[in-house]
Amino acid sequence: MTQLKRPRGRPKSQFNDSSAGTMQALDRALGVLTAVARQEGINLSDLSLSLGIPTATTHRILTTLQNRDFVRFDEERQDWTIGIEAYRTGVAYLKRTNLADAGRPVMRRLMERTGETANLAVPDGAEVVFIGQVETGNPIRAFFPPGSRTPMHASGTGKAILAALPEDRLIALLKGAGLKGFTDHTHVTPRALFDDLADTRARGWSFDRNERYDGMSCIGAAIFNDRGEPCAGVSISGPSSRFPDAQIADLGSAVAQAAAQITHLIAGQHGTLGGGHVISETAVPH
Repeated sequence: MTQLKRPRGRPKSQFNDSSAGTMQALDRALGVLTAVARQEGINLSDLSLSLGIPTATTHRILTTLQNRDFVRFDEERQDWTIGIEAYRTGVAYLKRTNLADAGRPVMRRLMERTGETANLAVPDGAEVVFIGQVETGNPIRAFFPPGSRTPMHASGTGKAILAALPEDRLIALLKGAGLKGFTDHTHVTPRALFDDLADTRARGWSFDRNERYDGMSCIGAAIFNDRGEPCAGVSISGPSSRFPDAQIADLGSAVAQAAAQITHLIAGQHGTLGGGHVISETAVPH
């Protein structure tokens, strides 16, 4: 019996050129959906122009999305907005993603990049509470058990969160808690703390050298929720001897990037870290 020869080479793909075009159409549709989501309302012409897609094509995409309730058309204003189904999809993501889960892989990469222990903390009044940590393999390292607390003004993570708060909330927090000293380097006057927070806003990350514990340093950055409010902070900490002046900027950049990644993963948006706070020496009790 004669055997049929098997054809050489890879088997032919089940996807032809037309199906590749379908994927391009899907990519365009997702681009349109994303663009609509970033606006409070946008008309067809502006949307088409901003995306570089023909008006007729953009309208077909919008109509298809509208049929699935991913976008809606306002007859009175003649513009397009995000629809209820897009909200349901986003909520499904948020139900599966919490801060600790989203932060852990980012913290691990941060630890590997910097060689220092990475920490995750959330604010509670004028304190931060540590909820996660990825320890470095170095024999001398910082350790904050889950649930441990520290005052914001004497913490890298805490200062990053304070720097992102509106002035009225910042002053209210510090008035209620005061500025307790822990070492000779703790900021115990409003002027010293607010000057430090101004530096934090300018560069996007905080720096604590020996302010909570002698011989220990910490660099932190704020994580923001979907309203642009600081809801947590990520940091690295370790012996001050491993935080030389020449490396601080690079370490700070790494922490700020990690905070931005976690913010993105929890569907947050960055707040505005701009401007300085002007406060009198008597506005916050010592």
